[in-house]
Amino acid sequence: MTNDWPELVRALNADIRNLRVGTPEVMKAFSGMASSAGAPGALDAKTKELIALAVSVAVRCDDCIAFHAKAAAARGATREEVMETLGMAIYMGAGPSVMYASHALAAFTQFDAEKAAQPAAD
Repeated sequence: MTNDWPELVRALNADIRNLRVGTPEVMKAFSGMASSAGAPGALDAKTKELIALAVSVAVRCDDCIAFHAKAAAARGATREEVMETLGMAIYMGAGPSVMYASHALAAFTQFDAEKAAQPAAD
């Protein structure tokens, strides 16, 4: 299975915009929860995204993998950190998590390459 993970995120964002229009209060509450859960505290934002990526693998959610692989790349996760995260997801989720971990690695690799190709911000 080969996915274009950046394209998947773009398509999902369009669908999610429709949810925001149709269920504004629900989506506002969900966005607030995501912001609160992801905010740096005892754990930094990158670590929280790696946790979210592991959970995405364990619950077998390709769409979640796309968003959290993108966020992990954006927050500076390294390939080595992602690999250790996926190792824990495989341990916790057994065989099915191996399959989804391969999806998460492909997604992170695409987003990391996309980020590297962008000009550096001053």
